[in-house]
Amino acid sequence: MLALEIAFWASVALLVHTHVGYPLALWLLTRLRRSPAVRAPESEPAPVTLIVAAHDEEAVIERKVANALAMDYPRERLELIVASDGSSDRTVELARRAGADAVLDLERGGKVAAQNAAVAQARGELLAFSDANAFWDPTALRRLVAPFADPEVGYVCGQVRFSTAGGSNEEGAYWRYEMAVRELESQLGGVTAGNGAIYATRRDAYMVLDASRSHDLSFPFELTKRGWRALYAPDAVAEERMVPTIEGEFARKRRMMSGLWDIVLGDGMLSPRGYGPLYAFEIYSHRALRYASPLLHLVALASNAALLGEGTVYRVTLALQLALLLAAALGPVVALRPFRLAYYYVTVTASIALGLWDRIRGRVPRAWEKAEGTR
Repeated sequence: MLALEIAFWASVALLVHTHVGYPLALWLLTRLRRSPAVRAPESEPAPVTLIVAAHDEEAVIERKVANALAMDYPRERLELIVASDGSSDRTVELARRAGADAVLDLERGGKVAAQNAAVAQARGELLAFSDANAFWDPTALRRLVAPFADPEVGYVCGQVRFSTAGGSNEEGAYWRYEMAVRELESQLGGVTAGNGAIYATRRDAYMVLDASRSHDLSFPFELTKRGWRALYAPDAVAEERMVPTIEGEFARKRRMMSGLWDIVLGDGMLSPRGYGPLYAFEIYSHRALRYASPLLHLVALASNAALLGEGTVYRVTLALQLALLLAAALGPVVALRPFRLAYYYVTVTASIALGLWDRIRGRVPRAWEKAEGTR
């Protein structure tokens, strides 16, 4: 029974740590440790190339180009490239008509391949990236590139806010939590992941990745290993429409998670070599344990069931776990938010495991598809 008790309490402790204990530890560390000084931005804004990878985005591409060109940034120092990844609609035509500086009409190869092609033609010292359906605040670009005044900064991501016209998805609640964690990480070792809506790198720091990889996950840890700092700029804001339903969010995350494992296991994310102690703590707490959460939940449930006759505490903990699963099962039919949150949490956790299953079967998409309802 001792082995079962160790398995149960260890899995519970790790789950509590990654979701609750880790943010609290970050909060305490930021108050005990002085953050690195932030240098004032240069008086003359650096030349920036904004790259928008797009596939069949005729519904939003004109608005995206107009949004980019209307930002509070000197036009002569902003280059806008739209990289069309095998679009079969009017994306290329409309992007050119809207005034993009360059529009690349590429064969279908995936988002990262389109970004690589655009970078090869970019003239800016800094490279900013955005999704076609992400619309930036007028000052977002200035605020996004301001941290690059520090020569040690190689990567900066901004804040994405989700809008919705209804629906059941609770992704917005998750991102508010996630952004709060990243703001704390940024004050310590650096962020452990970004987002596709709004981020930037130095041209000198840019890495050409395989089409199956992801800038969002690969860049922060890879650049940190190369000696750069990866930061979060919360005042650089982009807005994006959220997938309307939790079911749609589950499908989107499952596709993303299928490619996750090559990055985590194959690209050395979990190798401590090149990390400082703070960043290693962040990677293992925020990434490794988060991705291990499906296994940890299974171990907690199975060992708890086996320990049911060992005392009242195990009956209470099993009841709590079953209550979570029951609330998740009722989430699609009960409109109350606690049930929707439970449903969201369980389905997103399941997407990690199913993404691994898809990877084992070799079903890792190199190209991306738009999530329904986000345009």
